[in-house]
Amino acid sequence: MSEKMWAGRFKKQLDSKVNDFNSSIRVDCRMYKQDIGGSIAHASMLAKQGIISEEDCEQIIRGLEEILNDLDNGKLELDLTAEDIHMFVEAELTKRIGDVGKRLHTARSRNDQVALDIRLYLRDECDEIIILLKELILELTKKAEEHKATVMPGYTHLQRAQPITFGHHLMAYAMMFLRDIQRVEDTKKRMNYSPLGSCALAGTTYPTDRYDVAKSLNMNGITLNSLDGVSDRDFAVELGNAIALIMMHLSRLSEEIILWSSWEFKFIELDDAYSTGSSIMPQKKNPDIAELVRGKTGRAYGNLVTLLSMLKSLPLAYNKDMQEDKEAIFDSIDTVKLCLSIFAPMITTMTVIKENMYNAAAKGFINATDVADYLAKKGLPFRTAYKISGTMVAYCIDKNTVFEKLSLAEFKEFSDLFDEDIFDAINLERCTFARNSQGGTAVESVEEQIKAVKEILK
Repeated sequence: MSEKMWAGRFKKQLDSKVNDFNSSIRVDCRMYKQDIGGSIAHASMLAKQGIISEEDCEQIIRGLEEILNDLDNGKLELDLTAEDIHMFVEAELTKRIGDVGKRLHTARSRNDQVALDIRLYLRDECDEIIILLKELILELTKKAEEHKATVMPGYTHLQRAQPITFGHHLMAYAMMFLRDIQRVEDTKKRMNYSPLGSCALAGTTYPTDRYDVAKSLNMNGITLNSLDGVSDRDFAVELGNAIALIMMHLSRLSEEIILWSSWEFKFIELDDAYSTGSSIMPQKKNPDIAELVRGKTGRAYGNLVTLLSMLKSLPLAYNKDMQEDKEAIFDSIDTVKLCLSIFAPMITTMTVIKENMYNAAAKGFINATDVADYLAKKGLPFRTAYKISGTMVAYCIDKNTVFEKLSLAEFKEFSDLFDEDIFDAINLERCTFARNSQGGTAVESVEEQIKAVKEILK
């Protein structure tokens, strides 16, 4: 077992099981680039402020860069008996350059060091998540462009409600994911402040320049209170919440894909590369990828609750409980990135079965509102027109027919306001494409939505 940096106070070695329980290196090792980057910025500041010599600074930075390079190319293996990535890097640096390496930890604590590392790591991951969200949105807009005139039934309560286009439906999800990008960007802004220099909790007596470190790390500024600097994990909760919302949106779209690909709907067919079969039923083509995304959403929710529960009763400042932040938020990040990376090509490669969508839209009296609107435009109060349309639906159900098959004489039995133009008013395409209000389902409206989203993504 490697010697602990804090071993001077203790007379006994840490129990091996306790060491394993206490250690976080298996989880936080992924932050090695951020840890080394933060240490380089810290060493440079110490030299500028005259706290360490320029010569020592150069030796420290050179040693850290060599460690980074060796970790990147696999020449250096992690010591899993080390307590965490911070202790591992510092111990390795001291092993390579001797006592000079011990000067690196001047005017900082692991408390502010880890607070910096996780901010830097999550900041980088925010960028990765945004890239994947943009890719998915672009695939949705491409598919929407292809199907801006593909008529399908729109639903409320999972009952056929009004005719819409498939492009319009897909753009609803593009809007959700666009808001997700904005949430991640907003979270990134608040996390991008440097806590380094807060030290353990009270700051330091050394003449440090915290703003210099923040600037060199391309951060927006510094945390203004040292207690808050080391104990704040709001940014992790915010990112966990943003990821939970992304996963919720993916789960909703997954549910629709699962329904649409069933024989009962058969609106789409997923590509073979994004489906699986059955071990016993040879006819099956299962939407397992969409189902897995739907299932993994629960993990993101659980991780968010973990973060909130971990923080809810912690007194200031740092407590070891906070070590649990990383496993939860890292799992959420890994989960959402995996789901987003596989979802975009699944959308791209799926086949849309237009005729099935149209046939479903032709049933279910989804032009009943258009009958009411027709009468309202002829001067009848909408509520009166609504009642007449509902009565006609009941009549058609009794006669096992639909509006389109009624004669003009039958229409006039319900209102003298009906004329020959009623048949044009209830035409399925017209019902769909006439809804050209902003945000509506008409082709030109969907085109405007696509244009707006592309402009925002630029």
